[in-house]
Amino acid sequence: MVVSEWVRLCGVDEAPKAGEVREAEAGGVAVCLANVDGRLCALDNVCPHRAGPLGEGWLEGEAVVCPWHSWAFSTTTGVAEAPEKGKVAVFPVKIEGGDVLVKLG
Repeated sequence: MVVSEWVRLCGVDEAPKAGEVREAEAGGVAVCLANVDGRLCALDNVCPHRAGPLGEGWLEGEAVVCPWHSWAFSTTTGVAEAPEKGKVAVFPVKIEGGDVLVKLG
């Protein structure tokens, strides 16, 4: 169930380091959490191509690359680069206390 409120994703100490991505779950939604030069970004974890887990991929610049077929998704817009123009949801992220929160919905 997707809700439109801030939900805890993980602790700040569990968040990926700069240049890393990680899988997490918030409110029953699988999320790809990426750290782009110190900025945390959250995207839907499921690649629309073949349902690959984006959180098991890697960063190239500011794009998360799917580990299955190398589709690259912008961490700001969720839009994939060529060859196809797939898209995943991008969720707002904030840090509150020692928690990383995402706004789903």
